[in-house]
Amino acid sequence: MTSRHTPTRRDAIKIAAAGTAALAAPAIIAAPVLGQSAFNWKRFAGQKLDVLYVKNPRSDLLLKSEKEFEELTGIKVSSEAVPEQQQRQKVAIEFSSGKPTFDVCTLSLHVNKRQATKGKWLADLRPLLADKSLTDPNLDFADFNAAGMNFATDTDGTIITLPKLVDYFILYYNKELFEKKGVAYPTSYPEILAAAAKLNDPANNVAGIVNRGVKNANVVVWMALMLGHDQDSVVKGELATMTDGAIAAAEIYKEMNSKYAPPGVVGFNWNECQTTFAQGRAAMWIDGVGFAAPLEDATKSRLAGGKVGYGIMPKGPKAHATATFGDGMGIASACTKKEAAFLYVQWATNKENQLKMLMNGAGATARNSATSNTEAISKSKFPKQYFECLEGSGKIGRPGLPVIEPVTEFRDVFGIALTNMISGADAKTELAKATEQFKPILEKSEKG
Repeated sequence: MTSRHTPTRRDAIKIAAAGTAALAAPAIIAAPVLGQSAFNWKRFAGQKLDVLYVKNPRSDLLLKSEKEFEELTGIKVSSEAVPEQQQRQKVAIEFSSGKPTFDVCTLSLHVNKRQATKGKWLADLRPLLADKSLTDPNLDFADFNAAGMNFATDTDGTIITLPKLVDYFILYYNKELFEKKGVAYPTSYPEILAAAAKLNDPANNVAGIVNRGVKNANVVVWMALMLGHDQDSVVKGELATMTDGAIAAAEIYKEMNSKYAPPGVVGFNWNECQTTFAQGRAAMWIDGVGFAAPLEDATKSRLAGGKVGYGIMPKGPKAHATATFGDGMGIASACTKKEAAFLYVQWATNKENQLKMLMNGAGATARNSATSNTEAISKSKFPKQYFECLEGSGKIGRPGLPVIEPVTEFRDVFGIALTNMISGADAKTELAKATEQFKPILEKSEKG
């Protein structure tokens, strides 16, 4: 008899906790062989799905493997991968129209979760998960980790996505430059600045550190530094951007980027930072671990082959924490082919694809089975330090952005303040102006 129990938020938390415990028991992932499962993958053969991704190493891997899904299901897929900022604008505009052009999309839950919830952008996956005829037995819902499920689950228990990624901010460092100058890995914020000063060598086109400087994108670096001061930007619906911790973090951000960063850093997003670091033109880089893949590719990086160091974010004055972000795969509420779309979401987040993402350095998987697969990890092109960094970062992760609806406006307003600081403006003054500007926006959102 088919069970119709609908998973609640409490169920999700219990399931995720059970999955976390599985970390202690490494297991080999056995990918299901096409055609050998009793589950009917061909049930919706002949249908067509439109899928929207963010352009990044994770989507690159899935796009390369998409024909496997088409052969498995008989469903035709048309996918589009759009650069991050444009993709976020696209989903907001299309969902607001009520007629999105896609059936399935990747959602940056650290940015769009409140918008998605309020606007009912995505279908609740609980009824689909409860239907055994639609849920592959190999899905293993309990394998999703607690951090991923926290992002994917709403306060009322609604599950709007299946977890795809949990990304941690780390400190990438150039081992060769560190050894040449006799610099030890920094263990605190002051040591990051001291190392940047020692390693900064403009005459030889080497910056001490590179970070996002372009407005909006740069806010996550400031937030990461705030967490080390045990400070969130929004507390109980109120802005906390003029606290001692927020100001101190902004001062550190300013010093890093005004004194030790490459020329033109005010226009850098993660991709410009990645290229600069990969070419050996920066000694350090604070950003998501999901951007590691090209660094170990000899065709794209001068640091491939053991020159990249992967460090857990150094301790702040009051806390040891790292900014954490999450992506998920969801189904548009307006989608008329939800069952077929659910098959795609299951495939995209399955154990095989999550392990592939991890082994290619494309991000921190949301599945425990991948991070506990010691045999696969031992054969990875990534060093042991990379996986140790993932494990350690997972223990100190905290949300890297406030969970508010106008998070994009928050990033825009405070992003401008941060770019002004790089150009020499006073940090406290800029934060005061940004706080005053954003306060009514947040108040309106919270009241609404």
